[in-house]
Amino acid sequence: MKFKDIFTNKTDYFSIGHEETSGKFYLSIPVSNRLVDYEEYYEIPKAFFDRYLEKPDSALEFVEQCRNQQMDHLLMIKPGSNRGTAC
Repeated sequence: MKFKDIFTNKTDYFSIGHEETSGKFYLSIPVSNRLVDYEEYYEIPKAFFDRYLEKPDSALEFVEQCRNQQMDHLLMIKPGSNRGTAC
């Protein structure tokens, strides 16, 4: 997978972008466990991608749900046994 961030919100710590291999759109959040910092990528529809680009604050509720692991069914890469927590 080749993730390309289109927009990064440095205040609220999330990015939105395009996965170039599949053509899917995503929202990502930073995550950390005791060994490594990494990102979790959540698939979003093109309509959400467009809305979040236009109005980044409209993504904040979705970002919070991702941080609380309530949107795991949308994860593009399933976490391993040592899953981190949102930063």
